[in-house]
Amino acid sequence: MSRPSPTSLQERLSEGAVVGAEGYVFELERRGYIKAGPYVPEVILDAPDALRQLHREFLRAGADVMVALTYYAHRDKLKDVGRAGELERMNREAVRIANEIAREGGALVAGNICNTWSYDPAHPTASSAVVRRQYEEQLGWAVEEGVDFVIAETNDYVGEALIGLEVCQALGLPAVVTFASPHPRTTYDGYDYVDACRILAEHGAAVVGMNCSRGPATMLPLLERIRTAVDVPVAAQPVPYRTTAAAPAFESLHSDDGHRLFPIQLEPFQCTRFEMADFARRARDIGVDYIGICCGGGPHHVRAMAEALGRETPASRYSPALELHPVLGTARGDEGEAIMGGWSAST
Repeated sequence: MSRPSPTSLQERLSEGAVVGAEGYVFELERRGYIKAGPYVPEVILDAPDALRQLHREFLRAGADVMVALTYYAHRDKLKDVGRAGELERMNREAVRIANEIAREGGALVAGNICNTWSYDPAHPTASSAVVRRQYEEQLGWAVEEGVDFVIAETNDYVGEALIGLEVCQALGLPAVVTFASPHPRTTYDGYDYVDACRILAEHGAAVVGMNCSRGPATMLPLLERIRTAVDVPVAAQPVPYRTTAAAPAFESLHSDDGHRLFPIQLEPFQCTRFEMADFARRARDIGVDYIGICCGGGPHHVRAMAEALGRETPASRYSPALELHPVLGTARGDEGEAIMGGWSAST
């Protein structure tokens, strides 16, 4: 297997924090290219230029990794939308597109596997075989198309995460393994998240940590504990939503009248770019090595986070200059103040 990038993930990590950008399925659903509910990435085949554009926007915003959009591009999920026969084509095209855009900015390319919804700890032998087959076919195609490493994410079970790691290792691929679960303290199979990360690190994961479900406020305390418990790099990719101790995961956010807002009514809890920039700084300060964003994230969040980590990105040319705003700005002196005063009076 030849890696697409001249430098490895480990080499990038040795140079400082790696900036990750995900949330592809949420952002593409907002743009009208993915159906909420199944969240199968049909966009790969139906509108590949839309996927290219989002990759390019994340790259310009400062992302160091282009993640192949193979999240939920596995056999069982494709059956749900009647496209199981396009499984291989979808997976290969996702990796090809990620490689294409990565070359525009020297980014790493990550293959991607996720929770399968097939793993059952009550029937570990039979369900593990199903999970392993799904990962082997997805990652087998990814290896043939060329990836630098794999992100094995949104893991609910330690058992399933270990299967993903084993498949990565058999293929010679470094693995970033991250956990996500609506449960406040443990994985679905009962492991404290810190212990789960420790187990994966002990089994050879290159990077361990958390992604999705939790927003900055409820992920940071966990990250501090994970950082002190493992000797490998730590990853953090929260959702940009204001989760709380009472609702630690965005799946449990509700409106004032008790209506569940996940997954497509979460806007009242959306974090600003400034809040995500603050998260990036705080994550770096506690020693997190791979800092990114997950479902709900957009390029503006990624740019703010990259800039908070000291980066100047291609998109930084267009970072806000509110001092030049005709109403809010200060650069126009008395005239600007007059405009501001007139605007205030009219409102």
